[in-house]
Amino acid sequence: MRILVTLLVLAVVGIGGWQLLPSQRDKNKSIAVGTTDAVTDLDPAGAYDAGSWALFSNVFQSLLTFEPGGVDPVPDAARSCDFQGAGLKTYRCTLRPGITFPSGRTMTAEDVKYSFDRVKKINSDVGPASLFSTLASVTADNATTVTFHLSSADATFPLKVATGAGSIVDKEKYPAGSLRTGSAVDGTGPYTLTSYTKGEQADLEPNGHYRGYLSGTGRPIELRYYTDSAKLNSAWKAGQVDVATRDLPPTMLSALNPSDPNKRVNESDSAETRNLYLNTRPQSPLHDVRVRRALAWLVNREELASTVYEGTVDPLYSLIPTGITGHTTSFFDDYPAQSVQKARALLTQAGVTLPVRFTFGYGKNRGEGEAEAAALKKQLEAGGLFKVDVQGYEWTDFQKRWAAGKMDAWAVGWVPDYPDPDTFGAALVGTGSTMSTGYSNKLVDHLILDSQQYADRTRAGNDFRNIQADVAQDVPLIPLWQRKSYVVSTEDVGGSQYLDDGTGVFRLWRLQWI
Repeated sequence: MRILVTLLVLAVVGIGGWQLLPSQRDKNKSIAVGTTDAVTDLDPAGAYDAGSWALFSNVFQSLLTFEPGGVDPVPDAARSCDFQGAGLKTYRCTLRPGITFPSGRTMTAEDVKYSFDRVKKINSDVGPASLFSTLASVTADNATTVTFHLSSADATFPLKVATGAGSIVDKEKYPAGSLRTGSAVDGTGPYTLTSYTKGEQADLEPNGHYRGYLSGTGRPIELRYYTDSAKLNSAWKAGQVDVATRDLPPTMLSALNPSDPNKRVNESDSAETRNLYLNTRPQSPLHDVRVRRALAWLVNREELASTVYEGTVDPLYSLIPTGITGHTTSFFDDYPAQSVQKARALLTQAGVTLPVRFTFGYGKNRGEGEAEAAALKKQLEAGGLFKVDVQGYEWTDFQKRWAAGKMDAWAVGWVPDYPDPDTFGAALVGTGSTMSTGYSNKLVDHLILDSQQYADRTRAGNDFRNIQADVAQDVPLIPLWQRKSYVVSTEDVGGSQYLDDGTGVFRLWRLQWI
């Protein structure tokens, strides 16, 4: 009888233990992640946006990467990287041994050189070539050593190498002078892309051949793309995704309760910003700086933040957001409160016919873009000074339109490429900027170059303060807001707090079943 009772007790304990421990099936079950970020292109030479780079950071490797919350890059595909000498103009990396492409071929320095060369050669209008403006040439010194030769001192170059722009591709699979077509990806990241349907889903499996910074890879992932925040929210409520981020509706975000036992809520500060970019080209009705300053007098950020975004963003008064070296409040200093009177005086000086009519574009189904555009139109048309023609565009078409200067104004969010104020410099307000406003100021360009010479990045703060003062006067853009970061997950998924931390890396491998 004692033996029988003991066996019964062990059986009950065994059942309880089985219920507590995840089964092998559950362990291998995919984690579904939902987002509204779109992927522009699967080729790293043809995309410079948050949605594409989120995918790139999982399926490709760069020589360097960022640790969670880190500001200095660490080796990934590289074993080591260092500047040579004191001039910050020669940067050399040695590859980590044993990295292989899906074909089985070993990665070499020639693949690294090829990857950087083709980004610059292709120079896609929506690609990241502008990020390598200081890169003069690349040499493969031997099979494992690659050297970057810079045209000017650039302490930020390692940060740029660590981004999606530095993704290393197989030189035998990607054409040298054009973008690769189709849905195949040949990378060496912690995941392999097993299936991809544009605008719908990317299926990711852990890469068993991965060799890099990470000690191991994560769970299988289904990365699901939704056309707008309402559809993402519906999928979350219906239990169709286990993790949801970028972007949920403000109404839902403002009602989140971190103590809710049925979900995990991660809210954190973010350096993501949104600006209203203005076309400064001679043919644009916004070419005259006085017209652009008049617009700056009419924007009410607090109203946008409280009504359109329900307090889930903070008003922004500068090019560089709060928390980043060099942040100021230059637009508040120059345009402290909405003033139709001051705007009218500037337009009178400019001698333009009222109302000044211009086009305003936004990305359709991109967060609250449509509601924001309607609110800005109302603000900018106050007093009858402007007539704003608002039009929404599909994301890729929208990118091409602003790159070609086909709109007079457009609102776009900016996710930092790396944790440094430089990411808000040349890319946004330098000559030939990614935002393609046509703006060019030799003093601003000089300050950007000057700021890059400081290995101690705190010393660059004064340059960026001066840049922001010039931008507030020239108004090639009008800062709107700075986002807070939100990630929600079911209670049985851990690691979501590491998913997106402002370093530009989307850490799907940190997600785990609990």
